[in-house]
Formats: sequence, C-alpha cells, structure tokens
Amino acid sequence: MVKFTSEDKLAAVQQYLEGKGTYASIGASIGTSENMVRTWAMLYEHHGEEAFKISYTSYTAQFKIDVLNYMNNHGTSSNETAAIFKISSPASIRKWRIQFATQGLDALEPKKKGRPTMKKETIKVTPAERSIEALQEEIVDLRMEIAYLKKLNALVQSKEKLQ
Repeated sequence: MVKFTSEDKLAAVQQYLEGKGTYASIGASIGTSENMVRTWAMLYEHHGEEAFKISYTSYTAQFKIDVLNYMNNHGTSSNETAAIFKISSPASIRKWRIQFATQGLDALEPKKKGRPTMKKETIKVTPAERSIEALQEEIVDLRMEIAYLKKLNALVQSKEKLQ
C-alpha cells in the first residue's frame, strides 16, 4: 500500500479544487482510489492544510460517544464524521458503533497497549527467616511421610517373607 505525504495529498486536493480533474482521474494519476481523494478533499474542507499533519492519538470513551451521537443526530456518514472530527480512519468510527451496539459503553474504553510488564522476582526466604508455624507444619508433614514409608517398607518385607 502506497503512503502519501501531506504534500501529495494537498496537491491532489488543489488539483480537484482548481477543476483540473475529477476524483477518479486524480486518484488514477497518483495511484489511489477516488474515495481516498474525496476523503482528502473533505478533510481539507473542514480543517485546511492542518488536516494533513500526522497526529497519533488515543481517543477517550467520552470522545467516541460524542462522535457517535453527532453522527446519529446529524445523519452524517462515517467518512464525513471522520473528516469533521479529524479522525484518521472512518473504519474506526464504524468499529466504535459496532462495539457500542454489541458490548455497551465499556467496549469504548481505551485498551492498554503493549506487552505486560514482567513480574518481579520473588525473594527467596531462607528457613531461618520463615515463621515458626510454617516450620512446625513442615516437620509434621515430614514425620507423616516417614511413617508412611516405614509402613510401606514393612508391608513389602512381610509379602517377601510369605513368598
């Protein structure tokens, strides 16, 4: 997929505004679709040259609700709404609408990005630092294990004597 610089986008929009071609002819000449040129023209119409400056942002849930409400109240398409609110992708708005309809308001909350942090190493405790109760429990467990092994050994020896 070809990436266009802000100068390329501005030149395409100015060609259209000066009447030097249609959306389709300008799109074909630079290697994109007519819908992309139309989207650039809408962005330029609403925001001027600032529309083509790259901005990375994370949208809050309240902003997403406001965008969806505007779209419903004014009957605008997702392309028009994206141009008005300077949202880079109209597909984002369509995704927000589906998420809101199926999962409710919580689905619009921004998700944490990136890999989860690594857990810190647990501190190894020496036996002297453990609590007295834990040590006593361990002694009881070990005594039970020894008693079990003794009984098992006695059982095996008695079977051998019988044979």
